[in-house]
Amino acid sequence: MIRVLLADDEELVRTGLRLILGTEPDLEVVGEAANGRETVEMARSTEADVLLLDLRMPELDGLAVLRELADVPLAVVVLTTFDTDANVREALAAGAAGFLLKDAAADRLVSAVRAAAAGDAVLSRLVAKRVASELANRPTVRPLVLVDDLTAKEREVLALMAEGCSNAEIAQTLHIVEGTVKTHVARILMKLGVRDRLQAVVTAYRSGMVG
Repeated sequence: MIRVLLADDEELVRTGLRLILGTEPDLEVVGEAANGRETVEMARSTEADVLLLDLRMPELDGLAVLRELADVPLAVVVLTTFDTDANVREALAAGAAGFLLKDAAADRLVSAVRAAAAGDAVLSRLVAKRVASELANRPTVRPLVLVDDLTAKEREVLALMAEGCSNAEIAQTLHIVEGTVKTHVARILMKLGVRDRLQAVVTAYRSGMVG
């Protein structure tokens, strides 16, 4: 069972999230917080696996909450209507496992919670493309890493990563098991010399493999 904590200052939003997640047999909402300080306290006491966190909340905003919870072993998925590049980058740098917009489809939300609980980074497709495109145009202080060493299948996986797909979604699209996707992702990161999925996606944009 995946234990989920909801953090949003709007009761209507929390209710909607609870109703969506409550229909899934493997997900359980274990608490709801209406402000940042309450979120920190509940995250430390509920033993939740995943925190769905709004960026704009009273007392402490979402970025401050992320920093306060740096020592707590839970995956944080930022859920917000604010999709500026700075917010995304700051949230990921502060330890967020993913970033979804509040207009995401219900099945995408459920998929994101499961992926985060499994240790898989999650970005909405729009956010992934926007951030990666912006970062790809920045000058780099090290030689550009090309994707020539990737196999055909690894290129397919990387292209789907660039669309913001989780491991489970990649597995479904390519008709392979999720364990195989994890192996491909690990090899992609190793071959490109990057530490995470977002950096791999940026490399894909810089190389011209996706655009």
